Amino acid sequence: MERFCTGDASAFEALFKRHSGAVRGYLWRLVRDTSLADDLTQTAFLSVTRARGRFIQGNRFKPWLYAIATNAARDVLRRRREQPTETGEVLTGDDARVEASEPDKGLEAQVRKALLQLPDAQREAIELHRFGGLSFAEIAEGAGVTESAVKVRAHRGYERLRELLKGVWQP
Repeated sequence: MERFCTGDASAFEALFKRHSGAVRGYLWRLVRDTSLADDLTQTAFLSVTRARGRFIQGNRFKPWLYAIATNAARDVLRRRREQPTETGEVLTGDDARVEASEPDKGLEAQVRKALLQLPDAQREAIELHRFGGLSFAEIAEGAGVTESAVKVRAHRGYERLRELLKGVWQP
C-alpha cells in the first residue's frame, strides 16, 4: 500500500490480486448475493484508490480494507433498507474458502440463518475473524475500537449462536 500511495500503479494490481477474493467472499457472506458482492468488491477497491491519501503509512492494510468493505456493504444495505438475505447459494474455489469435504447444506442454512439474527457488530466480528482470517487486533484497528471490545463482541456472538443452534448442532 505504501508503494501505491507513492504512485506505483502496479502495487495496486498486486493488492487487488492478493485481497480481492477474500474480500469478495466476506462481502458475499454479508449480503448473500453474488452480483452485489462483486459490485461491492469493486466499490471497496475503488474507495481504496480514492482514499489512498488518507492511508496512514505504517498501518496495516488488511484491517483498513475490511473496514472499507464493511462500510460499503452497510451503505448499500441501508440504502436498500434490506437485511442480508439467505439465497442458499454457495461460492466455490478460493473466494469462498470452501473445504474439500462435502458441506452439510441443512446445517449451513441453519448457521446462516442464526448469523443473520446476531447484531451487526457481533456478526461482523465473527465473520471477519472466523471466515476473513483477521486477528482480533486487526478487526479492532479497522473498526476503531479496542481489541477487548472485538473479543467481547465475538464471544457474545458465539454464545448467542450456541443458543440459536441448540438442538441443531452439538460440537
